[in-house]
Parts: sequence; structure tokens; C-alpha cells
Amino acid sequence: MDFFFCLPIIFGCPTKVKPDGNQAARICPRCHNAAMFSAKSRTWFELCFVPLIPMNSKHVWMCGICQLQVNMQPGWEPQIAQPGYQHPQLQGQYGPPQNTGYEPGYIQPQK
Repeated sequence: MDFFFCLPIIFGCPTKVKPDGNQAARICPRCHNAAMFSAKSRTWFELCFVPLIPMNSKHVWMCGICQLQVNMQPGWEPQIAQPGYQHPQLQGQYGPPQNTGYEPGYIQPQK
């Protein structure tokens, strides 16, 4: 009696990104959020979900919100976010109220 065993072999080459170097918040050129950081991107050969051989490695700028990855180039860095930085579309929407007191919307103003 012959037995045939089929063992699946799962392999792949995923890319893993880890923060690296200066982690000061920088402004993303795509989404304009202060979420850009320097990172190291490395591609691994994996067998059964175990990373075995590093295939490729590079330093990148990565945005934690929109996932933009830009290779580090000499002479270019994203702008550093200043304290109190606010997204351009949100400027003016938040802050102290402009009215002088409490004015519930269900009370009609007196004439």
C-alpha cells in the first residue's frame, strides 16, 4: 500500500520596514501630515514564514499615514514639522470659539 504525502512549501519575498535614524516628525509631500520618518526597507526570502536570506536593503523616507516611500537622496529631506504644525486643510477649523457666549441652537433669538 503506497501513501502519498503532499507537504505544501510556502515561500515568498516580503519587504519589511523598520524605523531607523532620526525620528523627528517631518511633513509628507503627498498627504501634508507630520508623519514622515526615516526607515530601513529590507526584502527577505522567506520559507514557511521564516525570514532566511536578506535580498535587498535601502534607506527610505516613509509616511505612517499614506504609506508613501521615497528613497533617501543626497540633498533632499522632507521639511521638519514645527511645534504646533497643523494640516493645511484644517487650519482655522479648530481653536477658540468665535461667539461671545453660550447660544443653544433650539432657542429662538428674542426680537
